[in-house]
Amino acid sequence: MPVEADAPDAGTGSESLATVVVAVVTNLAIAAAKAVAGIVSGSSAMLSEAAHSVADTVTEVLLLTSLKRSARPADEAHPLGYGPERYIWALLASIATFAGGAVFACYDGIHTLVHGEDPGDPVFSYAVLAVAFVLEGYSLLVAWRQVTGEAARMRAPLGLYVKHTPDTAVKAVLLENAAALVGLALAAGGLLGAQLTGSGVYDGVASLLIAALLVAVAWELGRSNAQYLIGRPLPAPMRAEVREELLSVLHIEGVLELTTLVQGPDEVLVAAKVDFHDLASARQVEAACEDAEDQLRERWPAIRRVYLDPTPTPVPSAEPSLPPGAVQG
Repeated sequence: MPVEADAPDAGTGSESLATVVVAVVTNLAIAAAKAVAGIVSGSSAMLSEAAHSVADTVTEVLLLTSLKRSARPADEAHPLGYGPERYIWALLASIATFAGGAVFACYDGIHTLVHGEDPGDPVFSYAVLAVAFVLEGYSLLVAWRQVTGEAARMRAPLGLYVKHTPDTAVKAVLLENAAALVGLALAAGGLLGAQLTGSGVYDGVASLLIAALLVAVAWELGRSNAQYLIGRPLPAPMRAEVREELLSVLHIEGVLELTTLVQGPDEVLVAAKVDFHDLASARQVEAACEDAEDQLRERWPAIRRVYLDPTPTPVPSAEPSLPPGAVQG
């Protein structure tokens, strides 16, 4: 069954948690090493990369918070559960990426271009960049394996899945680690340019490019989480399949209105106004509702709540309509 990329799937919570934990541990070590290298070499690009890693660490701590809090079961105060809280914390994480990384990198790059810098010994910085590249690459590989596995289960193209996945925590780790590898390459280029020319301009430009990279990542993550906070339905092809599944249930003759809401990567709500067969008894209507819920959950385990409202199909008026411009006598 082909499903568009933003169709959620169940059972990804533990994978997402492991992916984020790996990213947190990796970025903590990398941030400290980059900061030391930046101080030793006097490189603004290295200091920008240190800020980048600190921002990533803060981001991933917020993502861990989102995974923990959104997993709480429904209660009397929140009868639909805490799933959407994941997107609130993930939105804050995108702001942290912007404020903690992009703003500092931009400031440091401009400061270097205006005031210049005295390039120090870059050897230690190169070593740190090499180690950081390996660690970031491993963290990216963990996130990549999860995303490709989920995309395969959804039978969706990888790019489309990454763009629309409701598991924004893993999307954040994937994009941030990919941006980190690009940032490391930019920092290395800035160091090399400063080493070969003795000018800090290359280092300053590298910092500004790192800032632009972080702004792009923060924008994409903020946009994704905002969409789910506002309320996003299942993709149109999947909504059509949900309608077809409901119509396949005995005693259901029509689906007059269908509403779907993604509340988390593995939590979807389905509500519909349904026209039942006129001769169906109350017991048959109740059984049809149970069958419909069972069929939907069996086909899409992420569908957690199904609400069906028995609604008769409106009877069209018997009065003939007048042609445009005609006046009834």
